[in-house]
Amino acid sequence: MKQRGRHRRRRRGRALRAFLSGTAVALTAAATMISASQATVTDHGPGDLKPLTASADTGELRLTENRVPQASLDRLATGMGRPVGVGAVLAGADRSLRDAIDCTPAERRALPVSPAASRAYCWNTDDTAGWQPGGVTTSGDADDDGAWGANRVILSGWSRTDGTAADRGMARVGFVNAGDLNHLSYTWALLAVPVDGGRDYRGLVSHVSGMVWYQDKLLVTADDGDRTGLYVYDMNRIQRATVAADAVGRVPGGWSANGYPFVLPAIGSYELSGDSDAPHPATVSLDRSTVPDSLVAGEWTLDDGDRSARLWRYPFSTAPGHEGLLATTATGRVRASEAYRTELTGVRGVLSYGAKWYVTRAAGPRDAHGTLWRQDAGRPDDEADEPKAAVCGAKEKHDCWSPQTESLSYWEATGEVWTQSGRTLFALPLASIDRTTG
Repeated sequence: MKQRGRHRRRRRGRALRAFLSGTAVALTAAATMISASQATVTDHGPGDLKPLTASADTGELRLTENRVPQASLDRLATGMGRPVGVGAVLAGADRSLRDAIDCTPAERRALPVSPAASRAYCWNTDDTAGWQPGGVTTSGDADDDGAWGANRVILSGWSRTDGTAADRGMARVGFVNAGDLNHLSYTWALLAVPVDGGRDYRGLVSHVSGMVWYQDKLLVTADDGDRTGLYVYDMNRIQRATVAADAVGRVPGGWSANGYPFVLPAIGSYELSGDSDAPHPATVSLDRSTVPDSLVAGEWTLDDGDRSARLWRYPFSTAPGHEGLLATTATGRVRASEAYRTELTGVRGVLSYGAKWYVTRAAGPRDAHGTLWRQDAGRPDDEADEPKAAVCGAKEKHDCWSPQTESLSYWEATGEVWTQSGRTLFALPLASIDRTTG
């Protein structure tokens, strides 16, 4: 029986690879028709990354670390029960992502034309309707061996766009069991913020456009109702909800998490130190090629605006007792170790590895697809590579990428980049991005 099961999975895998290849061909044909009738604003390229070194520029990027008092966290854990870990959450993963072959044509249009996805899955309509997808991170970020204990995991951030005024903007995370890439199962956990000294909690109100899981901490971008730059969650402090109700927080008979089985209460946050015009870290990713490892951040800009985006990084701490957190000064400040400006507008996702930076641009109002540009940093201008993006279609335009990828996550142990657009979660080798933009 086990042998036959493996054969079925292999046949299924071969069918999916053939299907994804065929999808890429179909999308290329569509791009040909689109490119013949319209042009994109990115045909000229974004130019080189411009280093930002003036104190006025880098000072705006400074963060201040705020920790939830330990007494508050302990009080909440006492009230809710002993916290659980990632393994307990995955044990409750009772829903399945659909393979690419079972995705709808509309969902498959979220895949890039070039470079093509090597893996693709779709979320279920019934529990994602009224929710906006955002950031992706994996156990490949959490640990350099690609696993968290015995588990391979993908985390997917979502925020609510419908419902009552109290519900709108609520944030949640999908915990995906990625141990078998031929069958991804998942469950949900609500993101929350402790209140009243740990006697209760409220839902995080934010579009979760970026997430990074590093060591035992999950860093989440915050905007909308929660204007703090980043919230911090402890992956060893996941709480079980005890009441299956729509309410959030303490309710008669126990604790509710909007109907979800788990809730993550924040253990801290990083607050923007600049004024209201300071760049907000709207997208984040992990870079393991730096020493120490670093959190890469970028600000979003409007597609039709005249302001280009800033990209920067914060070093992670190597101090004992500060695992998974950003490096701080004695006064709790976090300073950017590197900052640049790109000429791209409509910026969404950003990834850095080595001297290369990868920046995604959202699809414009007349574009079916977005773009992904590779830019160089850290070398003299005469040695730097020219910025490049994949080309597709008869006119060889650059709008070949997925329409809307808000974050990029590099799983170094497998060499794959994971992201999502709409209800479509997909991956592709970083080497294929380099090849098509090289």
